[in-house]
Amino acid sequence: MSRPIVKKIRDQLFYLIILLIYRTITLMPRRPVLKCAAAIGATVFCFKGGMRKRTVANIRRALGHDRQETVRIARGVFRHFLIAAFDLMFIPRLSRSGRIKKIVSAHGMEHLDRAFAAGRGVMMLTGHFGNWEILGAWLAANGYPRKVIGRPLFNPGLDRLLVGIRNQAGYTNIARGESSREIIRTIKAKGAIGMLIDQDVQVQGVFAPFFGRKAFTPTGPVVLARRFSIPIVPIFCRMNPDFTYEITCHPEIEQGKEKDDQAEITATTSRINHLYEEVIGSAPEQWVWMHKRWKTRPESE
Repeated sequence: MSRPIVKKIRDQLFYLIILLIYRTITLMPRRPVLKCAAAIGATVFCFKGGMRKRTVANIRRALGHDRQETVRIARGVFRHFLIAAFDLMFIPRLSRSGRIKKIVSAHGMEHLDRAFAAGRGVMMLTGHFGNWEILGAWLAANGYPRKVIGRPLFNPGLDRLLVGIRNQAGYTNIARGESSREIIRTIKAKGAIGMLIDQDVQVQGVFAPFFGRKAFTPTGPVVLARRFSIPIVPIFCRMNPDFTYEITCHPEIEQGKEKDDQAEITATTSRINHLYEEVIGSAPEQWVWMHKRWKTRPESE
């Protein structure tokens, strides 16, 4: 049997297993499920050797903690993202019932309201921190028009499932690589585009400082914001210990008006990375430290 066929069968079986889990979990009470997810996350930490080592190494190098504190944070990372993954499955139910508004508190929304009031569209920036899917659902539930740029998942079935959850929650997914016309259409309609630029991906970008090292950082949001003269508003969703969430909207990112566009794009991207550092530092176990964030290196290295 050829490798493509084996992969297709494997992907389909994995999708069916996840779909079964999804259908089962959404019939159960949310809080007990999330408590169970926390325990599963701690167990996964013990067995995922390569991912665990990368997570520990990234945390230690970036934050400079001793071994004991680094391992504590790393275990929390696995625990957190299992909880977030399970809570993702509850989003359609939380949105339909209106409970999404009850489990989320928000601060600083005047910054986003001011950006929308300008009437030019908004570049809404977040990161792989806390639970960005809950953020999207809450924004949709509160009447903020928003479309998100997302990289398609490795498994087509899982990608359809995720896009379906987003659509049920009221925010539209735009697949990365197929997004240019839809982004421009949304901006011209004075809507908001949500993007995440805290990962090393193969798109247009620059090297900007991130936790003391140069990190290849996508510049798409900055380039678009400058092209259409729209504000960049950072907003993040942090999970609380009781499985509620706290959304914090930050002031608009200063973009500057330098003549050298590339220099200003790099400077603005550096300001964004600095804000990411502050947000991640407030709850380091809620960021994706297992990602190869510093994989791409400058030619000089």
